[in-house]
Amino acid sequence: MFKGRKLLIATKHKKENVIAPIFEKELGVSCFVSDKFDTDTLGTFSGEIERKDSVLTTLRNKCLLAMKENDCDLGIASEGSFGMHPTIFFAHADDEFLIFIDKKNKLEIIARELSMNTNFNGSEIKNEVELLEFATQVQFPSHGLILKPSEKDISKIVKGITDERILKESFNEMMKEFGKVYVETDMRALYNPTRMKVIKTATLKLASSIRSLCPMCETPGFVVSDAKMGLPCECCNSATRSTLSFIYTCKKCSHISEELYPHKKKTEDPTYCDFCNP
Repeated sequence: MFKGRKLLIATKHKKENVIAPIFEKELGVSCFVSDKFDTDTLGTFSGEIERKDSVLTTLRNKCLLAMKENDCDLGIASEGSFGMHPTIFFAHADDEFLIFIDKKNKLEIIARELSMNTNFNGSEIKNEVELLEFATQVQFPSHGLILKPSEKDISKIVKGITDERILKESFNEMMKEFGKVYVETDMRALYNPTRMKVIKTATLKLASSIRSLCPMCETPGFVVSDAKMGLPCECCNSATRSTLSFIYTCKKCSHISEELYPHKKKTEDPTYCDFCNP
C-alpha cells in the first residue's frame, strides 16, 4: 500500500531527522520535506503566533495544508504541547501527537506519546548568575534558550540561543532596554534533543499502528479503541479497576476484536482490590 510512494513530512524544525529513517525502513516510502508551507503560521511556542485550535485540529490542518501545497497524497505531521502533567501534579510533561494521512486510501492514523522527559521551563532572571544557573539546569547549550522582556511580552525576542557569549550579550542588551528578562527553553525540535527523543518514540508508535492490520479487511491502523476494566482479584475474585481487555476497532469495516489479559496477567494483586483493600 505504501512502498515506493513519496511521504511528505510537514516540518520546518528538522523532525525528519527522526521520522524519515523509521518510516522509510518500516513502510518503504521515500520521505521529503518542503518549505512551500510554513507550519509556524498555525502557532509558535514562543508566543508570536497563538495556536487558535486544539492540538488535534492544528495537527490535522498542518498535515493537510502542507500536502495541498505540495500536491501530495501521503503526509505526516507532529504537534506538541508543554505544561503540567495531567495526572502527576507539579511535574512538567511533553504531550506529542503525530498524524499519518493517506488521501489515496482514505486513511488517518494518530499516535500520542505523553512523556515526563522534558526540560520545559521558564523564569524571570535578574542577573547573569541566575541566567547561567537556569541555563545549566535546562541542559544548555545542547538545548536552546529564548529571551524576551517578560513571559507575555514578545515585543523583542531572541530565539535559538545555543552559545554562551550570545546568551550573555542578548541578556545584557535586554536588561538595559527593559530592566528585566524572561528566559525559557526553546521547545522547537531542532533546538531540543530531549523533545526530539519523545517525537521518535511517538513515531515508532505510529509506525507500529500503521503496520497493525484489520484481520477482516487488512486496513492499516487496527489499534486499541477502548479498554475494559474488571481484572479479577486473586484473593476474592471480585472485579477490580485494572484492565481486563483491550478492544480493537477497524475504522474502515468496523470489525471489533477483544484481547483478554493484555498485560499478561489473569488476576490482580489484592492491594488494588476495592474489597480486600478498601
